[in-house]
Amino acid sequence: MTLSNFTQDVKNTVVSVVRGADDVVSALRTTVKNQVVGTLKDAGEITSGTLEVVGDVVSGAILGAKDVGVTVVGAARDSVSAAVSGVSEVGGDVMTASVKAVSGAIKGAAEVGEDVGDVAVAAVGGAIDAAGKLGKDTTEVARMTAVGAVKTASELGEESGKTVRETLLSAASLPRDVIQSALKG
Repeated sequence: MTLSNFTQDVKNTVVSVVRGADDVVSALRTTVKNQVVGTLKDAGEITSGTLEVVGDVVSGAILGAKDVGVTVVGAARDSVSAAVSGVSEVGGDVMTASVKAVSGAIKGAAEVGEDVGDVAVAAVGGAIDAAGKLGKDTTEVARMTAVGAVKTASELGEESGKTVRETLLSAASLPRDVIQSALKG
């Protein structure tokens, strides 16, 4: 996978901000949210196409987190949550942003050789958490992000898709009935 210049820029920003921070988790969250808000404000009209940037920001954050010693699983959860909050702040579609953010986390994890299954669980959990705080339908976010996670992982390879599906289905931290319903078949 080749990184876009934008993703590389986000990675570099995350590394520079987080490396000097006392509270790396807060620094990561703030950086991701600021990147999403700033980029979407610059884009003007927020469409499904412009929300692609959300995945790129989260991928860059994952890559940067790995470089500064932050756990990729923790970075996935925090980055997805921050990105979704940023999209909400600028009036974008939280549901679409959630799927794009989870996809970005999985792509970032694959890029740095991390377990895509564990990252998918953390990312879906981050999306659900953010949606809940924003008053959105957490069941629908869980369903959409689980399906999106498996789709993204399957695009990376059959084994990745299988791993993400199995890990999501066995995750105690996610709403089991919703995930099972979304991924049946």
